[in-house]
Amino acid sequence: MKNSFTIINNRTNESFEFDILDAARGPSVVDISTFYAKTKMFTYDPGFTSTASCISDITFIDGEKGELRYRGIEISELASNNSYLDVCYLLLNSKLPNKEESKDFDLELRHRSFLHEGLKNLFKAFPSNAHPMATLSSAASALSSFYYDHLVIHSEAEYQEMARRIIAKMPTIAAFAYRHSIGAPFIQPDIDKSFTENFLYMLRAYPGGKMHRNANGEDIIREIEIKALDTIFTLHADHEQNASTTTVRTVASTGAHPYVAISAGISALWGRAHGGANESVIAQLEMIGSVENVDKFIARAKDPEDEFRLMGFGHRVYKNFDPRAKALKELQDELKVELNLDSNLMEIANRIEQIALSDEYFISRKLYPNIDFYSGVILTALQIPKSMFTPVFVIGRTVGWITQWIEYKKETKTKISRPRQLYLGK
Repeated sequence: MKNSFTIINNRTNESFEFDILDAARGPSVVDISTFYAKTKMFTYDPGFTSTASCISDITFIDGEKGELRYRGIEISELASNNSYLDVCYLLLNSKLPNKEESKDFDLELRHRSFLHEGLKNLFKAFPSNAHPMATLSSAASALSSFYYDHLVIHSEAEYQEMARRIIAKMPTIAAFAYRHSIGAPFIQPDIDKSFTENFLYMLRAYPGGKMHRNANGEDIIREIEIKALDTIFTLHADHEQNASTTTVRTVASTGAHPYVAISAGISALWGRAHGGANESVIAQLEMIGSVENVDKFIARAKDPEDEFRLMGFGHRVYKNFDPRAKALKELQDELKVELNLDSNLMEIANRIEQIALSDEYFISRKLYPNIDFYSGVILTALQIPKSMFTPVFVIGRTVGWITQWIEYKKETKTKISRPRQLYLGK
């Protein structure tokens, strides 16, 4: 049996043969890279629903089974047993770090978290009410002017330096963008604090590094908060060839600076159909207002004549429960006990969840709660401002973007991304 795929043109009765490439996991693919040369036609696949745009060994998704793996390891195992920085190390190095590697990696990122003094002046150019995502994207792009030498990389050590630098600096840029948006002075990173704790510290601290303290005189950044946010970072670290990752790879194909590619990914992520969805979930819960109004909005969501859409349900790839959402559901239940949460928004979210998981309309359409549904509620519980929901996503996803960029640049057969079109004009 030939390891190939034959297509017949019924107009001309011509047949064309294409190789089948087998995957380590998931569907095989038909190599149609010579399709135009053989047939003088293009394929048509709006939204790339059936197109594999690259070869990768970073992240695997099985949407039917609800499976997600980083470098072959299931996301539930990583979220339960490893820190976000360990996951970063895994994505960059294809293996989890040992104790010494983990310590060295953590220490390096702590020291790389500071921003060049010249970059700080950039924030002054933005309006005080600028959305942090706009500032974040611009500042990430500006990094390319401070580290222009990364435009050409020759060694693994240089790849690692470039990647570790932007992973370390992204939380600082995000925190500075937020503090600028509220007119508050910047808080410098503290190298005595871990990656995730440091981000919370830069968001919350007063000038001089002072924090709110509890009755025992302890700083109010609880371990449960650090663990929760660290888990969210892990669950967002990478997600195969989504819109923002595809954007990063597309920009990479032009030979642009890696930090410019990351900036483009940030801009793509901002859309409410992508990373901005968790912010939209909370806005919608606030609009619903109370548990008593939930049934009315559920009815609107089911009405084909109504434009209202329930945010945080369904996923482009997952046709089963999003495995990241499962992890966040468990985390939300833990936080509800640990932080004694009983907010109005959580009550509304819980009621919507109960209906969606038992209503035939949602079940038959496989509209399960996704990661955005739970992450918005959890970030609210962690007192993260709504405008910072998507920047939190950016912090977690930066390692995935830069790992995907590195993989693309190391591939010897890459070409500039250049899709074609079906022209219907005059």
